[in-house]
Amino acid sequence: MEIEYLCECESTQTYLIDGIKSLKISPPYAIVADRQSQGIGSRANSWESPKGNLYLSFAIDESELVDDLEPASASIYFAFILVLALRDRGSKLWLKWPNDIYLGSRKIAGIITTKINSIYICGIGLNLKYSPHYADCLDIALDRDDIIDLYFKFLSAKPKWKQIFSKYLVEFELSKSFYIHLDDKQVSLSEAKLQSDGSIIINDKKVYSAR
Repeated sequence: MEIEYLCECESTQTYLIDGIKSLKISPPYAIVADRQSQGIGSRANSWESPKGNLYLSFAIDESELVDDLEPASASIYFAFILVLALRDRGSKLWLKWPNDIYLGSRKIAGIITTKINSIYICGIGLNLKYSPHYADCLDIALDRDDIIDLYFKFLSAKPKWKQIFSKYLVEFELSKSFYIHLDDKQVSLSEAKLQSDGSIIINDKKVYSAR
């Protein structure tokens, strides 16, 4: 994975997507910024991006990933690998469906995944030192660059989606005390049923993503 470090950009995700579309960047490639001026958050909100946290986006071709990963499963796959990597260092974080990482009841990270042709582009924002009042920071002392190295080490091990899903299936129960925004409405996850591709059945509707 080639990694480019920037002092600042609008968003590592849009920077990388623009580079892929213009053919100036080819995977595997990652962008890390000290700060973002227009970080992307939930429901089209901006993600607060002061210097000191982790702002990472990476591009990887599907040929470099496991053969049982489907596009619908990608956000959970990439997010839960980060959870497992940081738990390996003692963190108590967990993954709220489908792409938010929490400590207890407070969010510390968000994951955004998109796909352009055969290329997955995943963006990660993780609070290390600073967080808004409704969120929290990582509960272990780990340097930003060490986290990046650790994450790509776990990703390069290429765990099967089936393995990731079997572990996440147990953890999904924690999400049921939360709500998601669906069709501009707040919907409880209490009765949601997780499917093998990472989607959920809720209110008799199959849902792949939510904000």
